[in-house]
Order: sequence, then C-alpha cells, then structure tokens
Amino acid sequence: MLSAISFIIVLSILVIVHEFGHFIVAKRIGVRVEKFSVGFGPEIFGVTKGGTRYSVSAIPLGGYIKLAGESEADGVKGEKWEYMSRSIGERSRIIFAGPLLNYVLAFFIFSFIFVVGYPTLTSTVGEVLSNFPGEAAGLKTGDRILKVNGEDTDYWEDVTRIVHTNKETNMELVIERDGSTMDILVTPKAQDLKTVFGSKKRVGLIGIMPSDEMVYVRYNPVKSVYMGGKKLVMLTYLTYRALWASMTGAISFKDSVTGPVGIFYITGQAARMGIVYLLHLMGILSASLAIFNLLPVPVLDGGHILFLAIEKARRKPISHKLQENITQAGLVLLICLMLFVFYNDFMRYGVFEKLTNLWRK
Repeated sequence: MLSAISFIIVLSILVIVHEFGHFIVAKRIGVRVEKFSVGFGPEIFGVTKGGTRYSVSAIPLGGYIKLAGESEADGVKGEKWEYMSRSIGERSRIIFAGPLLNYVLAFFIFSFIFVVGYPTLTSTVGEVLSNFPGEAAGLKTGDRILKVNGEDTDYWEDVTRIVHTNKETNMELVIERDGSTMDILVTPKAQDLKTVFGSKKRVGLIGIMPSDEMVYVRYNPVKSVYMGGKKLVMLTYLTYRALWASMTGAISFKDSVTGPVGIFYITGQAARMGIVYLLHLMGILSASLAIFNLLPVPVLDGGHILFLAIEKARRKPISHKLQENITQAGLVLLICLMLFVFYNDFMRYGVFEKLTNLWRK
C-alpha cells in the first residue's frame, strides 16, 4: 500500500508540474487551454473556469492539457488564441516549458535536501576484505578514518576519492579506534574496474567496505543552492553519458533502463527509508523526465521541437500527413520500447513469479 500511494503521489506531482509548465506559458502567450486533466480516462469531477476545464480523472497516472487549435485536425480557424496560429518561437516556448519546469523542480528539491540534510555514509570501516592491503596494514572493522595523506575524510566518499586516485603509492591514514588515534601506512594495489558506462578504469584499492552508519550533511541556504545546481549538472551529464553508452552498446540496454514497474518498487523502498530519500528520488525522476522528454523523438516534446526547427529552416511546416505518419511511427517505437521495459521490469522484480503464486493460492 505504501509503495502504491508513494508511486501515485510522486508520478502525479511530476506530470502535473510538467503539464503546468505547458499550461502557464500557453496562458501567458494567449493560447487557450481547453482542458487540464489530472489523470486519464473518465472524469470523476471537474470545474470550468476562464475557458479551461480543470478535471480529476479516474486513472491517477499523470495528466495532460488540451490546447485550442493544437493541430490541423482540430479545424484551425486562424484565431490568435489557437496554438497553430502562434509563431514558431511561441510554440517552442510552450513545448519547452514542460521539461524546463521539471528541471527547475529537480533543482529546488536537491537544494532543499542540502538544507535539511543529505544522508551520507561516514568514514567508518564496515568490513575489511581478505588478501588486500588494508588487512595487511592492520585496518579493522569499526575503525574510523579521520585523515588520508593529511586530508580530512569525514565521509566515505572522501576516502574513496583519495584511495582511488592513489595507485601503488604509500598513503598515511589517521584512524580512530576505541577512542584513541593511530597512524597506519598502507599501499593501495592498482586494479582495473568496469565503470557503470562499460569502460575500464584503473583505480587504487585497499580492500575496505563502508559501514551502514549515516550522517545528514547540512549546508547554509546559499551553499545548498550551489550544491543543488552542482548535483543537477552532474546528474544531467551522467544521464546523457549513460544514454550514449546504451545506444553504442557499451552497457546493456536491458540493465540500464527501468519503467513504471521498476519505479513503483524503487519509490516504495525510498518511502520506507524516509521522506528525504523519497524527495531525492523525486528529484532524480523529475530531471530524468525532463531529459527524456527533450530527446528528438516524435511524440515527445523534443520531437515537436524538432518539427518546429525544420519548419523554421524550410519556412513552412511539414505537411500534416507526413507529421502524422512520423508521429505514428514514433508512437509505435515508443510502445515497443515500453513493452520491452515492462517485460524487463517484470523479470527483474519477479512479478511473473509473484502473480503465478497468487493465482495458485
């Protein structure tokens, strides 16, 4: 139940924010918005105000807006309040506003998290692996690494960053054990590791694992805004790099994508861990939704922007028939992708097995 409620709330917020971006810019430009629906399917209840029907629909998985004169099929009359009657620049702004607002939401979420406290692993050793330099140097479970080569290591990411960049070079660790401090000399061994993008990277390893001890890292509001922006930029870079790696075959496409089923399970896990984890996941999903929607694929916002760019270059729009055919091809491609993702998630999370056991009962 917690997973279902969290999933519906998170998904609804992300899609409502996305559609509100289209909505508010269309309103400001002067394009009439005929409908703003939260959810899909039959309307449960609604109200009409300012020429717009605001609805809550039966299927609580997202939402949509309907613009007046959105396509030639709507019977465009050339009125200034119709979408197709506006300039290419104005239509582009309406389309781009959806992903942009998702991106802004992600930025505010990340900044807020850094204000209230971002969960981070401490530098306490949780496990010392056999046959590694850490064991030979005398490191033990429970040791807290205070410094590495004179640099403070308050968090596990600090330890990892320094150790990985030192390959077969002596390092001096200052550790705390049973209330007292001591110095330990250790020499990492170099080893090739496969990155999440499929490439190999040579790093230094001493064979230690973190404990599950967490602290909440807090910053002042100004620093939090900087950290939120920094995290968003890094997330954007990693997402595009992962997309490219999956397209080139450097990483498995099957292992690099997830869909509604996967998000359902992940959202439930985040909700059980706490509100900060759920907000963090929402920020990641919001940024991912913006990035995905801007891909130049028909049906997506990026595809519409591509059509407008072609219209700008040709100084006339692509024929309605051609746009329709391309959009239908894009829709078929998207449906095939979603079916693959659904099947992949069902196998990954054992949904088929659970349904089978439920049926037998």
